[in-house]
Amino acid sequence: MPPIQDIHPTREGLRMPNSRRFAQGERGPSGSRSLPLLCLLLPLVLCLLAPAQAHSEDRTLLLATTTSVQDSGLLDALLPHFEAETGIRVRTIAVGTGAALRMGSEGNADVLLTHAPAAEKKLVVSGAVTHRAEIMQNYFVLAGPASDPANARAPSDISEALQRIARSQAPFVSRGDDSGTHKREVALLRDAGLDPDERRPGLTRTGSGMGLSLQVAGQKAAYILSDIGTYLAFRENTGLEILRGDGAALRNVYSILPVNPKRFPKVHAEEALALEAFFATAKARRRITEFGLERYGRPLFHPLQTVADR
Repeated sequence: MPPIQDIHPTREGLRMPNSRRFAQGERGPSGSRSLPLLCLLLPLVLCLLAPAQAHSEDRTLLLATTTSVQDSGLLDALLPHFEAETGIRVRTIAVGTGAALRMGSEGNADVLLTHAPAAEKKLVVSGAVTHRAEIMQNYFVLAGPASDPANARAPSDISEALQRIARSQAPFVSRGDDSGTHKREVALLRDAGLDPDERRPGLTRTGSGMGLSLQVAGQKAAYILSDIGTYLAFRENTGLEILRGDGAALRNVYSILPVNPKRFPKVHAEEALALEAFFATAKARRRITEFGLERYGRPLFHPLQTVADR
């Protein structure tokens, strides 16, 4: 994707008064002679007004984000309020955390919303983004068929559960897309002494977002690692159950990362900071807390007290 360019609306079809007629000194409707000076000043006035009008019309923001906040419906619940309150129109590209971070590193987005803390901190150090502000969290869950052929529900920790799935060669679906969820899956497999790159029987890599991957797991009656929010949003369509969840190893933190305007002068830095500030407001935090309660009986995300890593 090429670098994002500033888009300034152009005005077409402006009609000027009949300057030839006025210049000739014909009388206007009031009976007084028209003023040639008006014709000379009007273009200047329009030029002075144009930058302000273009700026007001150019309040846009490109948000590169993980698929989980899109697939769960959270952004649909939040962004219309942000747009109404600020007048900033948000274009959202849900591509997974890995791809979103790459977009930020190349200046191809204005702000990022991702959930891979280690990779995010590296991006801050690189100078591609100005800082990282944690805004909310939920948990990853290990989901699978109710029959649980690998007996992954029995162990007290996620490492033993993954080892049982591997030993039994039970179906397992991986996103395989360098997303935040996939990054956590790789880390958990390594912690369990398993090779995340091994092509073992029963393994399916979708290379797709969380919603589609959950549906594939449902069709195959397979195990899968998912964020709790997207799992609940697709639970009725997949028939999968939560076998392991909660715990420090499965904590899932989401952060806002504004792209650095000093490195990428074309980014909309002011609008990016406005979005970060919006997530810290009491109204936004309340909406995050309430999101999912009516439909699922539990919140899908929990707001955090925003602290920025710079």
